[in-house]
Amino acid sequence: MHTPADYLELARAESDSSVLHRLARCPYPFVWQALATNPHTAPDTLLELVRPRDSSWNDNRLLRLLAEHPRADRAVLSAVRDAVAAKLAEGERPYAAVLALAGRAELAVEDVRQLGALRGASARLRGGLDRRLEFRV
Repeated sequence: MHTPADYLELARAESDSSVLHRLARCPYPFVWQALATNPHTAPDTLLELVRPRDSSWNDNRLLRLLAEHPRADRAVLSAVRDAVAAKLAEGERPYAAVLALAGRAELAVEDVRQLGALRGASARLRGGLDRRLEFRV
């Protein structure tokens, strides 16, 4: 029998990608976030973590962690961008994920800049987005 703490420890310390992939299916948001910070988590597992599952706060944090993950490839980052766009359109504020995406060269500058034009984007977010994207041009 495994406890939530056992799952969390595995998500933090495990390097076997098949074990990490199985952990992505567990019901605990703190385990998903630990997977999103584990440098051994493979892109296919990261992609599975993109879909919304919990509270706005946990989902937005998870999207930021996925956008920052060193093994997040273009497919993962595009999925994160789409999820962030949907949240912004709904009036949510995944601002940290937007700013993390702005630093990723795998995505086109214009694809990220468009996030600032969505309904949920504030003037402050647009300013931060412009500043981060300036460094990529």
